[in-house]
Amino acid sequence: MSRRHADYVLLDVFTTRRYAGNPLAVFVDADVTEEEMASIANELNLSETVFVSRGDRPGRFALRIFTPTMELPFAGHPTVGAAFLLDALGLAVDGSLHLDVPAGALAIAVVEGRPSVTTPPPMSPASGRLSRRDAARLLGLAPHQVIGEPVLASCGLPFHLIELDSRQSLARACPSPEEWSRAITPSGEQAIYCHVIEETDTEGGRVRSRMISMEDSLREDPATGSAAAALASHLAGQREGHGEWSWQIDQGVEMGRPSRIHARARRTAGGGLTVHIAGDAVRVGEGRLYL
Repeated sequence: MSRRHADYVLLDVFTTRRYAGNPLAVFVDADVTEEEMASIANELNLSETVFVSRGDRPGRFALRIFTPTMELPFAGHPTVGAAFLLDALGLAVDGSLHLDVPAGALAIAVVEGRPSVTTPPPMSPASGRLSRRDAARLLGLAPHQVIGEPVLASCGLPFHLIELDSRQSLARACPSPEEWSRAITPSGEQAIYCHVIEETDTEGGRVRSRMISMEDSLREDPATGSAAAALASHLAGQREGHGEWSWQIDQGVEMGRPSRIHARARRTAGGGLTVHIAGDAVRVGEGRLYL
């Protein structure tokens, strides 16, 4: 009798080259329980692992996204990575996919192998629990290196958005667990997205970013699509009138895993806002786990 097993594909997401971007393990049609999903994600110890199962019609799939310690309602790089692989396997229908995650149904368009995800609806940015002074202390920076007050924004997952004055400040930012515990309560949102606006114009701009979060310990992520979406919704909120804006967001440089996320926000004349994130991915390898 053969042993039960689950096969996976290893991708690097939000990059066009191997050993950059954000690693992701994708299990397609794996016969595993929820408990086994959590154990597998803990064993692989990647920022996220995604499990894909077929839906009720061609082109529709359900995603379960796990970190080593918890399940997430939505995350950007697992969604983009899963869509990339499903398209590569010939499972997209006319360049479209519909992916169901706990946060809701996601529409995906794949153009020349690059998935674009319509994210869950944005939450209107509001003042976060962090003050400018607390954010500076948390990051080990001076208050003048933080621009304005941090805000809390979400497109499926919430982030404290902290704008900094330069790449140098971004590189020097170094939270300590002690300051984190002092600035962010255990019941507060446990992820910060530090960013520098490097270019801006009427059509959008270019951003450099870092994402740091607290689970069992502080960790940094090389590419965070959900944070990029939250930032795009916030930046769009600073624009007047209706229109469409795009941002190129570079992340992971300080970690040695450069990543590029394309974020786009569109506001209608009626005020409705939709956010999309897009990016490339590359296949790195394959594996098998015994259950």
